[in-house]
Amino acid sequence: MPQAHFAYSSVRDSGASDAAGLPLGLSVFADRVHLRDEMRDDAQSAGFHIMRTDGIASLLEGEAQPLGEVVLLDCPVIDGSMLAALARLDLRAANSGAQLVVSTTVEALDDVFACMDQSNPQFLVDPSRAERVIALGRVLAKVPQLRLRELTETDRLMLLRLTEQVAQIAERLDRLSGPTHGHGPDSAFRFEAFKRDFAHPPANPIGGPIAPSAEDEGARATRQTRPPLPDPRLLRRILRQRQLRGRFFDGELFADPAWDMLLDLTAARAEHKRVSVTSLCIASCVPPTTALRWIGQLTEAGLIERVEDDTDRRRAFLVLTDRAADAMARYFLELDANASRLI
Repeated sequence: MPQAHFAYSSVRDSGASDAAGLPLGLSVFADRVHLRDEMRDDAQSAGFHIMRTDGIASLLEGEAQPLGEVVLLDCPVIDGSMLAALARLDLRAANSGAQLVVSTTVEALDDVFACMDQSNPQFLVDPSRAERVIALGRVLAKVPQLRLRELTETDRLMLLRLTEQVAQIAERLDRLSGPTHGHGPDSAFRFEAFKRDFAHPPANPIGGPIAPSAEDEGARATRQTRPPLPDPRLLRRILRQRQLRGRFFDGELFADPAWDMLLDLTAARAEHKRVSVTSLCIASCVPPTTALRWIGQLTEAGLIERVEDDTDRRRAFLVLTDRAADAMARYFLELDANASRLI
């Protein structure tokens, strides 16, 4: 079965509908007519009810019309009016709870990312048709959760099972669309384990508190003294040597975008430099859409955060959280002099 057809059937059969069995409403905004029609057809094939298809400028016109539960937006280039339209859509979606899927280009990514800071959209960079359908599957896994308080217990359990099935479909489609670059469920578990272990010490398997060892006391003292960040020259050398492998081997064999991003952000913090979303995508050595998914995962894990430019509200940057910076500093302190020999 062709991949796109499989995607349509999977999402449609999973039920793009609300608790009452009605199709979920979806709006499409794109200036490229052929792409707008394609996005509309894909959404209809997935079982959504098309509420509106229009150009981006229509978002600034007259009285606001309902958006529906899902909005697909394509914005390959950016100018002043586009920024105003996107900012308005971002605020409306945040207030209404609509889920946004925003496709753009590498050239426009920084501007689009900066002006959409309220609604937590999915960002896609030069996506294929299949990638858009995968994004719809991810949206479908989220939307029913917005309605759970209105449901009976039986409906609640049914929809929870449905969202699990859709998440599995999305992961399967990801595998069909190409290499996962390490962003499978095991990676998510790794981040969750990091958060859990960082925040809570392990429980004593035989009951009662665990007496701190000399090693534990030393680790606590290390945390309290906040060791300095590693030398950024070392981090840049590690990144260059990691990238060098791609000249001799298939880069996908060694892809570890989360670690490459953390190394890049740690070096930037030590250098007192700011990192744009495009720059971080490049540092990850994976396709931009894949990198953006990892950025979302790292943000949810509390390792990186978005900060606005104090001098230009149209710009935004990504930085390590204090907790992540402390963890990176302690990691390299543990490696000590051996760090340069491990690259």
